[in-house]
Amino acid sequence: MGAATETFYSVIRRQGITRRCFHKFCSLTATSLGLGPLAASRIANALETKPRVPVIWMHGLECTCCSESFIRSAHPLVKDAVLSMISLDYDDTIMAAAGHQAEAILEETRAKHKGQYILAVEGNPPLNEGGMFCIDGGKPFVEKLKMMAEDAMAIIAWGACASWGCVQAAKPNPTQATPIDKVITNKPIIKVPGCPPIAEVMTGVVTFITTFGKLPELDRQGRPKMFYSQRIHDKCYRRPHFDAGQFVEEWDDEAARKGYCLYKMGCKGPTAYNACSTVRWNGGVSFPIQSGHGCIGCSEDGFWDKGSFYDRLTNIKQFGIEKNADQIGMVAAGAVGAAVAAHAAVTAVKRLATKREDADHTS
Repeated sequence: MGAATETFYSVIRRQGITRRCFHKFCSLTATSLGLGPLAASRIANALETKPRVPVIWMHGLECTCCSESFIRSAHPLVKDAVLSMISLDYDDTIMAAAGHQAEAILEETRAKHKGQYILAVEGNPPLNEGGMFCIDGGKPFVEKLKMMAEDAMAIIAWGACASWGCVQAAKPNPTQATPIDKVITNKPIIKVPGCPPIAEVMTGVVTFITTFGKLPELDRQGRPKMFYSQRIHDKCYRRPHFDAGQFVEEWDDEAARKGYCLYKMGCKGPTAYNACSTVRWNGGVSFPIQSGHGCIGCSEDGFWDKGSFYDRLTNIKQFGIEKNADQIGMVAAGAVGAAVAAHAAVTAVKRLATKREDADHTS
């Protein structure tokens, strides 16, 4: 079997991995993707029989934090994803080739795997002055992006830069930095936003495409539902404090030391859709809120231009601190009682008015 058609399974068997460990890997992968128990066998079958998917990873205007996140994936390990699951043919950040050798790889992959490779894009193209604010291999990045997108099977937009534009597109945006879906409009694009995205989310998306040969189900903004269907607030371990009205009022106050809710300190968890509070970071160790800082909403469009990260979202009123069920019930009952009384008063007035109208007609 040639290198071009080698499967993931054949690679890891050659590395000395047992079949038992292989099936354990498939089970862990299925779990990390939020799939059912039957998915593990489908993943195993796909990785045993399907050739590794060629991937071209390109960089526009960005800080490389997406790559930094990706290489720290724990489930699966990035070495398994890069060296065994996929065929990472081009990534100028980690590849050994450079200059003309690297450029030749792009042309070779495009010709050899037309319509079969995934184009992963980190960063975005600036459009001002013909794209001259980002030159890659002697050409404007936007030209290379369009060229490689033309024959790609699908495109992955890594991070907030590629998905939304991020700080490069912040007002007044002198370079006209632009999200890639505004430039590439004839190809399916999977947006994996975040600054950076979670490592396991990135490898999970690649694993899903590799296994099932299709794109994961996307939300209306183009994000994979398996990772972006719930707000961080929904699964945050500080949520009970929010519901109880227990908030941090100042950094390092007593409430902060007790781990109370960071909503009043500007936490954007209630409006940010991501898997931070469930998958977490650094192999599931922690996430920003657990580390004592509110969510800045980096997976959402325009987060960089929406004022201070420490501005409170709303002035919504919560239940009083340490109110018990009986006290809350009394307040609710009082409110209901007032509403019933008001309704009764209005009804009485209407009846009285009706009686007067009837009396006028009969007189």
